[in-house]
Amino acid sequence: QVQLVESGGGLVQAGGFLRLSCSASGSIFNNIAMAWYRQVPGKQRELVARISSGGWGNYVDSVKGRFTISRDNAKNTVYLQMNSLKPEDTAVYYCNAFPVIVYDWGQGTQVTVSS
Repeated sequence: QVQLVESGGGLVQAGGFLRLSCSASGSIFNNIAMAWYRQVPGKQRELVARISSGGWGNYVDSVKGRFTISRDNAKNTVYLQMNSLKPEDTAVYYCNAFPVIVYDWGQGTQVTVSS
């Protein structure tokens, strides 16, 4: 069973940057589109960015131009480079498959952006 482990979150000031990583215990996601999602307390988890098996990224409007999703299939890892962070980016960030959630959710990584 594939396990997803997110890391790289932290506390950063507005305008700062973070790089999130999502490591999978298995290699079966190499042919699957993956995505980063985020959730704040009291709200539904939302899609942030997705990447095709071939490496094409797509972003929600609120993060376009600031976030970059990438993947290294050899390392079974998906990344999210987050620049020009805003307080509204504060959330727990998760990765999973897209569009169908096929893996159990990991523990996520907390991103907190102070103003």
